[in-house]
Amino acid sequence: MTERKTIATTPYTIGVAPFRPGDESSFGGSFTEKPEDLNRPDPAKCESNDTVKHASGLIRVMDDDNQAKGEWDPGLDAETMIQGLEYMMRLRIFDDRMLKMQRTGKLSFYMRSFGEEAIAIAQTMALETQDWIFPSYRQPGAQFVRGRDMVSMICHCIGNTEDNVKGRQMPVHYTWKEGRFISISSPVGTQFSQAVGVAMASAYKGLDEVCISWLGDGTSAQGDYHYALNFASTFKPPVILNVVNNQWAISTHKNLATGGRTFAERGLAYDIPSLRVDGNDFLALYSVTKWARERASAGLGPTHIEVYTYRAGAHSSSDDPSAYRPENEFEFWPGGDPVERLKLHLMEVKLWDEKKHAALEKKIDDEVMTAYKEACEFGDLASGPYPPASTIFTEVYETVPWHVQEQREELGK
Repeated sequence: MTERKTIATTPYTIGVAPFRPGDESSFGGSFTEKPEDLNRPDPAKCESNDTVKHASGLIRVMDDDNQAKGEWDPGLDAETMIQGLEYMMRLRIFDDRMLKMQRTGKLSFYMRSFGEEAIAIAQTMALETQDWIFPSYRQPGAQFVRGRDMVSMICHCIGNTEDNVKGRQMPVHYTWKEGRFISISSPVGTQFSQAVGVAMASAYKGLDEVCISWLGDGTSAQGDYHYALNFASTFKPPVILNVVNNQWAISTHKNLATGGRTFAERGLAYDIPSLRVDGNDFLALYSVTKWARERASAGLGPTHIEVYTYRAGAHSSSDDPSAYRPENEFEFWPGGDPVERLKLHLMEVKLWDEKKHAALEKKIDDEVMTAYKEACEFGDLASGPYPPASTIFTEVYETVPWHVQEQREELGK
């Protein structure tokens, strides 16, 4: 009889969150990385080997005393910084109001960008208007930068007759052709490959266009992420690929998807310059994106960025984060609040004060409420009117196929 051997095993700890409900969170206090730690390589010459330290470190501009320091300081003028603060405040107030509408039954679903407002806003501000945006859920702020009207955004969320996608998408799954803001996809991750493909087409046509895309830490464990990096590495298109490491993929912790020390370091294996940036530092985000844009414009191809941040709110209006993490965990995040940090920096350089801040908050809140009332003139969630059923068959095919036309006739439309 063969002797059976017992194989020693260790407890299953992969993907375990460091803190659970009832625990006291601690991220070790302030960041140990300083703004002066990392140099800013020449974007017209930089190769992946030049960014090894940048992929394992953390690019910062604003220090713990709200001062801008180091080579990555973009040196923005007062107007640009105040505009960035206004966009972030607009997104936060808009999100808060829309979530309240959802909670009172006036919207069916909503997703906030709470704690991540700087990401899409600072990064889009660093781009050119001809660049393409391939967003994930928490980049609606890019539309504010590009000039989309709030009424139009709210009409989409309601799904009324002025919804520009005619009810074909869930609320907050925006698309906006005029702003080169590509439709948000519910199957997360697809936007990465799409961004690489469009960037390849732009390069083939000789156009000065760059594509930018974002996905979350959890999504980076899916194949779409690696397909995109593989093509980007091979064909060197002008694309900026961001992994937003906000610590949580719905209810699973980022530890389940890391597969290494940092997400940024993964890009090095594909021979793509990779940077890790403080996602709550508006100036740092602007700077690294401007750098990546300059590099792409110089014909050197892709940049891979880990945006290190924290999802302060729920994943969506359907989620209860108190079931899987401490309720006040975001208060301990060393990166702080992106809106508050830029505000304090502006106050430090004598460009802002509490009175101006309060006045702007009031102005934006009034604008959001006015926009909501105007949007409801085109239909509300409870009573409509909604896009007609015939829109199921329109705006998809240039020439309607026979079988689709047959279905339309059966519907009597």
